[in-house]
Amino acid sequence: MTNTQRFTSVWDALENTPQEAASMKARSALMMALAEVIRERGMTQGEAAALFGVTQPRVSDLMRGKINLFSLDTLIDMAATAGMAPMVKVSKPKAPSLQPVLRRKRRAVERVAA
Repeated sequence: MTNTQRFTSVWDALENTPQEAASMKARSALMMALAEVIRERGMTQGEAAALFGVTQPRVSDLMRGKINLFSLDTLIDMAATAGMAPMVKVSKPKAPSLQPVLRRKRRAVERVAA
């Protein structure tokens, strides 16, 4: 029998940390949405570049999915410029409560302070 691991997204499987996976999920979603808007509007890469204030090769990188070339900030700025109203959604942690950990840390700090 093989040991099969399940992931909620490809980024969870590929990235080393949950933080890296979260960043990649957000960046990939923004890049796909931006590319779709450019296509739907029938814009050339040059027109999109002028709109975003970047070069045409930069838009080409976006359209080809060169995700490592774009920061989350840059993609949010581009989406806002395109009139997309990007938003960040934060969910509650799925992990067990952090209260026991916080209580232990608080006690340790109190012991050191005493």
